[in-house]
Amino acid sequence: MPFISEETFVADPCAHILHIQAEVSRRAQPNAVLEKVFTSISKSPDSRQLDGLSKQLDWEVRKIQRWFRHRRNQDKPSTRTKFCESMWRFTFYLCIFTYGFCFLWQNPWMWDTQQCWYNYPFQVLTPGLYHYYVMELAFYWSLMFSQFTDIKRKDFLIMFVHHLATVSLISFSYANNMARVGSLVMCVHDASDFLLEAAKLANYAKYQRLCDFLFVVFGASFIGTRLIIYPFWILNSTMFESWEIVGPFTSWWVFNSLLLVLQVLHIIWSYLIVRIAFNALMRGKVSKDVRSDIESSSEEETETNQTRTASPKRENGTNGHFAAKPWTQNDDSW
Repeated sequence: MPFISEETFVADPCAHILHIQAEVSRRAQPNAVLEKVFTSISKSPDSRQLDGLSKQLDWEVRKIQRWFRHRRNQDKPSTRTKFCESMWRFTFYLCIFTYGFCFLWQNPWMWDTQQCWYNYPFQVLTPGLYHYYVMELAFYWSLMFSQFTDIKRKDFLIMFVHHLATVSLISFSYANNMARVGSLVMCVHDASDFLLEAAKLANYAKYQRLCDFLFVVFGASFIGTRLIIYPFWILNSTMFESWEIVGPFTSWWVFNSLLLVLQVLHIIWSYLIVRIAFNALMRGKVSKDVRSDIESSSEEETETNQTRTASPKRENGTNGHFAAKPWTQNDDSW
């Protein structure tokens, strides 16, 4: 795992100070029949499969449902593990954003995006810009590979497309010497990522008010950078200013197509963020992230109700906290 030393010497002590324990979920009792169904057929069997297993094992349906829930949960990381993962991601996002912002502050194309296209493609790649690119590219390559070993979330495909588009954009812009405008794209995307990880850390530490506040700040930053600054500042430069200064060329079409893919993803994620914020207003706190891999106690209530055909009474489940990563990324990303 990336930044093992950071997790060992920084994240673990912080988790210990905040009393975040590496809790162990209840393990499902060994059962060869259910384990075979879990690994080869379905991790969440439907009612027909549950009835068949109930007859085969002479178990109640509710007991089988509980076994599958425990079996799913025992493969999921503990709160302490997720805290440590968010800690190193927070550290990276904060450091890379600080580095990128300080670097761009000293360069003219941050203040005048037309400078990205003057004398193109014969622009000098400075050491600072090179190091910025290498760090970003290495990080997103690691995210794309680790996604296949992490818990699969609801937006797995969206996140994979995002990582693929990001790696393609960084590599393509570097190969075509579009590093100036590429650095602007990376800085805009890094501006809100560390805030999301900070909100996750507050959530895992059970500082709910701080989590809610950080999530609101993250949402405002995300929408401001990716729905306002990104399209009206960066896309305007790549699609219109470059057309006027350099003129259209083959790489121009590919580069802008990738940037537009990112913009579509921004719109999807902004919708999810607004949805979470709306639920927070309705419930009085930031609700459970739509990407969450945690199965709350409300699931047990739901499963119990499904087995009661005689009573139509609805029971209220518990409201979950914001948990991701990214969104996520996974979520956080989510």
